[in-house]
Amino acid sequence: MALSFPRPFRSALLVLPLLLPLAQPALADSPATLTVTGEGMVEAVPDMAVLSLGVTSTAATAAEAMAANSAALKVVIDRLTASGFAERDVQTESLSLNPNWEGHGQEDGVPRIASYTASNQVMIRVRDLASLGAVLDAVVTDGANTMNGLSFGLSNPRPAEDEARKSAVADARAKAELLATAAGVRLGPVLSISEQGGYAPPMPMFRADAVMAEAVPMAPGEITTSARVTIVWALEQ
Repeated sequence: MALSFPRPFRSALLVLPLLLPLAQPALADSPATLTVTGEGMVEAVPDMAVLSLGVTSTAATAAEAMAANSAALKVVIDRLTASGFAERDVQTESLSLNPNWEGHGQEDGVPRIASYTASNQVMIRVRDLASLGAVLDAVVTDGANTMNGLSFGLSNPRPAEDEARKSAVADARAKAELLATAAGVRLGPVLSISEQGGYAPPMPMFRADAVMAEAVPMAPGEITTSARVTIVWALEQ
């Protein structure tokens, strides 16, 4: 029994075999590619520090704890202002007020609030590293009794970041040229470049000769800025 198709459907069946061969050269023309990831690192001496410190106070009532804490922190901030710190370089980081409970071991075993602890932490940008040790000594003397961290950095990180990018691109090209030579092919034009993951946070690399002579010894050492790029090359025979 012969099959019969509507006229539009018969036309589509005739055209389809003609289209398939046309798609094959396009696939064959796709160039071979090589994808390589390069990394670059740049070391630099830091020119600033970020210090997190504050005051923690305990008193019988919440109001007394907050009042004592505010008074002590004001002395610390006044010291920083007198030392030349700008308002933009001193910022409140956290403020807390918590009850201190007791009750374990008592006859009735009922927990009670024995006191309150108030804490106020500030973040300080120290742009003159030569004064860092003296600043620490002064604020501790004036009442700062908690410190949450100290990190070193660059006030303008862009030049170090750009150098790390250049180094990452050079590393990727060196790897790509090695691989292409080993495979007996040549690198063609760059098809794409992408930057991955941003930058590693600056990490202090301490050196013994960098210790300062102030009341609180500080060693800023060096920090490392890193970059990573992925480059795709076309390959030529």
